[in-house]
Amino acid sequence: MWSYPRPPRIEASTERIRIVLGGELILDTVDSLRVLETSHPPVYYVPQAAFIQGALEPAPGSSYCEFKGPAQYLTVRGGGVVAEAAAWFYPEPAEGYGALSGRVAVYPGRMDYCEVAGERVRPQPGNFYGGWITGRVTGPFKGEPGTMHW
Repeated sequence: MWSYPRPPRIEASTERIRIVLGGELILDTVDSLRVLETSHPPVYYVPQAAFIQGALEPAPGSSYCEFKGPAQYLTVRGGGVVAEAAAWFYPEPAEGYGALSGRVAVYPGRMDYCEVAGERVRPQPGNFYGGWITGRVTGPFKGEPGTMHW
């Protein structure tokens, strides 16, 4: 991931992505985009329409990415569990990031678990970043102690 670019690059993936919350499978798709950025594990963006009905609802709050633009948050529901502001999306992605339109990223640490190609993901350290750590990427990652100003 230290060879990942800045500004971030988007690449298509056909790996199977599964997300479970409250013991319920709320997403199962092979349609995802990986966003790759220096010092971060990949963030997977999946089609909003791929979530089971009722799994996503608007949440308060927003943030801003210098590359992708303003983000809005979503509450994620599954199996009777409510994860407030546990996902985000870019309603109007910045130039060069239009492929993210209609797609959602989920904080893996707020779910029961997330999988990429059958491998359970470890969440990126810290409470702001949403990277998905698999055996294919090595750190250190932004978000670990001492990395705040990388």
